[in-house]
Amino acid sequence: MNIVKVICSFGLIVIASGCSTINREIPEPGDPAYAPMPAQSLRSPEEVNGSIFQVNRNFGLYGDQIALNVGDILTVTLAEKTTSSKKAETTYGKDSEISIDEGTLLGTAISAKNLSMLTDLDLERDFDGEAESDQSNSLDGSISVTVSEVLPNGVLRIRGEKWLTLSQGDEYIRLTGLVRPEDISTANTIPSTKVADARIAYGGTGDFDQANRMGWGARFFNSEWFPF
Repeated sequence: MNIVKVICSFGLIVIASGCSTINREIPEPGDPAYAPMPAQSLRSPEEVNGSIFQVNRNFGLYGDQIALNVGDILTVTLAEKTTSSKKAETTYGKDSEISIDEGTLLGTAISAKNLSMLTDLDLERDFDGEAESDQSNSLDGSISVTVSEVLPNGVLRIRGEKWLTLSQGDEYIRLTGLVRPEDISTANTIPSTKVADARIAYGGTGDFDQANRMGWGARFFNSEWFPF
């Protein structure tokens, strides 16, 4: 009966783990966190302006026309490349030996219920572990985003996404971060390596994305919840 309970409990854990995997959140286009600023928010309040100077808009009369205000478009050039390598090796061993000779008293072996005191234990324990990992990632391309906020110090908060619809699913790139106007080039572009607090996500949905993922059962047996 106890074995049946253990098997049922283990089955419930596997099913729960599988359900949490199946119900994972799938990205969809039009996420408000990456949407451009609505046109209504770009309206300037009534101010007394001259023919050249505008109170509520950053404008360089003698400079290049780059993104400086909420709603302006900025092109981010993706130039991400990471390489990591890690190797670990651990070896240890321990030997123990315990020996107790059979005792005698006046020539007679000391025993209790015909159990001799003669003991000879030889214990040995060894462990040898080795792990090695190499990983390399790169992301090239570009994405046009919009300025969502101008901070008091002049730094621009940007956000945006790009979706590509393919025959077997969609691919997307999402980006948020902080940009200094001084780092924007005359062509109104900036490399992703100069975007502070950058959050860059690249992924896909559809058949290709599902084919590249393990099933929920395999993910459970390869997760930290599997006890063996």
